[in-house]
Amino acid sequence: MAKHILVLTGSARKGGNSDLMADAFITAAAKNGHTLTKWNVGSKHLTGCIDCKTCFHKGKPCNFDPDFNELAELLEQADVLVLATPLYWYNFPSQLKAAIDKIYAYHIGNRKLPIKESYLLTCGEDKGEESFAGLLTTYKLIAGFEGWDIRGIVVVPGVAAKGDIKDTDGLERCAALGRELV
Repeated sequence: MAKHILVLTGSARKGGNSDLMADAFITAAAKNGHTLTKWNVGSKHLTGCIDCKTCFHKGKPCNFDPDFNELAELLEQADVLVLATPLYWYNFPSQLKAAIDKIYAYHIGNRKLPIKESYLLTCGEDKGEESFAGLLTTYKLIAGFEGWDIRGIVVVPGVAAKGDIKDTDGLERCAALGRELV
């Protein structure tokens, strides 16, 4: 059965390492007949949640953030959520974190998203995987809270310059997850 897969990219650097990870996953998953949407959070103007608790009271998820309302339409169609992101200061970049934080609107609005599965694709300049502990913990706690089945995680340390990931097995590992998605 084909799934609707939403891939959120967290970097504003088009063609960067995490963007290439997303593309490798997307290309492989598309061959299985899935519907994929790539949404670059890094190029949007998402604002942080201000906890106003007016979510959905005026017919839209957020009364203050049109970019999140655009994303919300995609979230509401997704069976699977993929987060493809660089490591920034041991966690998610602020743009992607703002998008994740805004999922709070669905809790305030007593609405359930259809997302059942998730993946994390991440890379960064730091040499050791221990530097990713904060991001991994945050992701696992969010997925657990949301009830998402974590289907796969790819961590690629030691990549900084645009394209460095091509010299690792990271893109193949992302593609393998995409191929395995059924």
